[in-house]
Amino acid sequence: MKAVATFLTALNFFSACHGWTCKAAPQQFPASQLDAGQGEVVMTDNNSNVFYLSGSTWFQLGTVALKHVSVGPAGIWGVDLSDTVYKFVAGDFLPVPGLDLKQLDAGGDGQIVGVNSANTIHCLKSNVASTYEKVGAVSWDNVPGSLMYFSCGPLGCWGVNSFFQIYFTKVTPSTCNISGWKLISGAANMVEVGADGSVFVVNANGMIYQRTGISNSMPEGNDWVQIPFCLSIKHVSYDLGRLWLVTEDGLILQCDQ
Repeated sequence: MKAVATFLTALNFFSACHGWTCKAAPQQFPASQLDAGQGEVVMTDNNSNVFYLSGSTWFQLGTVALKHVSVGPAGIWGVDLSDTVYKFVAGDFLPVPGLDLKQLDAGGDGQIVGVNSANTIHCLKSNVASTYEKVGAVSWDNVPGSLMYFSCGPLGCWGVNSFFQIYFTKVTPSTCNISGWKLISGAANMVEVGADGSVFVVNANGMIYQRTGISNSMPEGNDWVQIPFCLSIKHVSYDLGRLWLVTEDGLILQCDQ
């Protein structure tokens, strides 16, 4: 841990990349995955503990072990090691019967989207997701296609399939209908969409790219620009102008423009 602290101290002085200035974030080592949305930041560590960032301190969230957690308009949701879906309600995570998922995202306009172990895609309508408070099993809508990672924002949804191809579509929150898939140039392991529609991906080499040219008239954007960084990154999230990174070694970094 002394070596980690020394590295983070050095990082605060020397890390600036492509318009972003990065520094060490509050640490909960070793971090596994992190999600930011609506001013909130949540994460899981390598032991499947869930944490919530308040100020500069991570506080453990709930009593359920989760491998993936997401925060957004529909609340805080997650999945455990057995792919059971949970929602954070009244101080703890409650199971949401009806479907198993390996990854989900709460960053859309109230809907929850996710993928299961067979890479099939699913969506929970916004009116069900936002009001769920342990009312029993819920009914998910199947979305055509196959993805291993799926993330939504206000201008559309982005996914990555098992061939590392990147796709874009629009999802109607109240019906879970999609506009059809558009193949986007590039390759990635994961993609995350911010609350303002910003899109970031991480590729197989741990490199970060940001999608440029995104607007209401062109929600899929027009190009990728690399954000060079000296460490290999495994997870990225973005909210309120701040980029959050988790390195392959489990360190958490925050970057501002």
